[in-house]
Amino acid sequence: MTERRALAPFGRRRLEIVAAGAVGAYRLLAAADPDGPAPRPGQFYMLAAAERWGAGHDERPWLPRAFSFLRARRRPELVLEFLLEAIGPGTARLAELLPGDGLHVLGPLGIGFSPPGEGQRAVLCGGGIGVVPLAGWEDELERPTTLLGFRDAEHAPAASLFADPRVATDDGSAGHHGLVTELLARDIDPETVVYACGPPPMLEAVRALCGEREVPAQLALETGMACGYGACFGCAVATRNGYVRLCLEGPVMDARRLEVVR
Repeated sequence: MTERRALAPFGRRRLEIVAAGAVGAYRLLAAADPDGPAPRPGQFYMLAAAERWGAGHDERPWLPRAFSFLRARRRPELVLEFLLEAIGPGTARLAELLPGDGLHVLGPLGIGFSPPGEGQRAVLCGGGIGVVPLAGWEDELERPTTLLGFRDAEHAPAASLFADPRVATDDGSAGHHGLVTELLARDIDPETVVYACGPPPMLEAVRALCGEREVPAQLALETGMACGYGACFGCAVATRNGYVRLCLEGPVMDARRLEVVR
C-alpha cells in the first residue's frame, strides 16, 4: 500500500514564491521548496506570509493558516502549488504575495488518501476550494471520475486544473444546475470508492449517501487549525469512538468513523 504520510522537517522554513496568478475567483501560488519532502495527496501545510504577518487591521493575522496543497512538482527542485480565496485577513494577505516574496511553511502534515482496492473505481467529489486536495490525487489514479461543484461561473474556472471533470454550479451558470452531490448520486455503485473534500454540509451529504448505498468513502475534512501538530486541540472532531485531532488522525478520514450529524 502507498504510504499516506510524508514526514515534515522540524520547524517552519522560508520558501520563495516563484509564480502567482488568478484562476477565476481564486489565487494560485507556487513556492519553491528545495529542502522539503514530496507530500502525499490529502496532506496539508501551515502557511504564513514571511512579511507583514501579525499586524495590520485589528492586529491580524497572527496564526498561520492550514492549506491543502494542489500539486507538488519537480522542476527539478520541488515546487508546491496552493489555491486560495481571499475571504479574511489571513487569506487576503497570502493572496497579495508575488514572485520573489517569502512564504513560511510547516509541513507536510497529516494523513492523506489511501488507494482504491482491487477492482474498485475511484470517484472524486469536490466542492469549492475543497477541490484542492483532489488534484494531485487525480494525477496518481487510473481513470478516476472527477465531479466538482462551485457557487457560480466565476469560481468554476478552477475545474481547468483537472483532467476531465464534470462540473455543477449552484446557480446553473456553468455545467449542471444544482449540487455536486446530485452528480455523485448518479455515479456510484458497489464497485465505487469515493474521495471527497468540501464544505461541511457537502461532506455530510456525501457521508450519508455513501452510508446509505454501502459505498466506502474517504473524506478530507476542513476545520480551523492553530498549530497543525496536535498541541492546541483546536481541530478536534467527533467520531464514533470519541474525539480525534484532525491534524494528526486526518485530515483524510474513513467516512464510517464519523459521528452522525443530527
